[in-house]
Parts: sequence; structure tokens; C-alpha cells
Amino acid sequence: MDLPRPLPDPLIEMIAQRFRVIGEPMRIKIMDRLRDGEMTVSELVEATGANQQNVSKHLGVLHQAGIVARQKDGNFVRYSIGDETMFAMCELVCSGLREQAAELDQVLDPAVVS
Repeated sequence: MDLPRPLPDPLIEMIAQRFRVIGEPMRIKIMDRLRDGEMTVSELVEATGANQQNVSKHLGVLHQAGIVARQKDGNFVRYSIGDETMFAMCELVCSGLREQAAELDQVLDPAVVS
């Protein structure tokens, strides 16, 4: 999809809001744990090491943004990834970080050849 140039202000705000939502380390950790499949709050508490209140708060923000989906399952609510593009974005960021680290290694140790 080609984006309009320059970006319209409302679109800029929407993009910035998405980055604010995922800019919290615990939310990235929750998304990473959900990558392997659906989980309940209790399972996410165990998987992340965070407390129930903290996990629930972050799930609420992620759900409101459409990044995670939830489905009632008896007495439990199961959470899953609702927007798979988050992983593509994370992979792009990680790739950029790898490149920066390699460049930094070359600056700090010129003998290192990539």
C-alpha cells in the first residue's frame, strides 16, 4: 500500500498512537508470549512473571488498540494476537538493531569484519 506524501496529520496521530501502545516493554512481552497461541490472564501472569493486575491492565490497552483479541471460554477469557502485523514490525526493528550493533562493533573494533 502506498501512503500519501506528506502523511496527513490524522494518520500521523494514528501511527504515533500505535507506537505509544506497543512502546511499553511488558506489552511487547505479552505479545511475544501470545505468539505461540491463546493464553488466559493466569497463564500470562505465570509466563511473564508480572502480577495479575499489571497483566490485565496491559491486556486492556492492547485489546482496545486491536492488537490482541479476546474470547470467553467458560469461566476464562482467552487472549490471542489480533493484529499479526505487530510481529512484522518487531522483526523490522530487530533487524535494524542488529545492523546498528554490527556497525557499532566495527567502530569499536576495526579488526572485526562482517
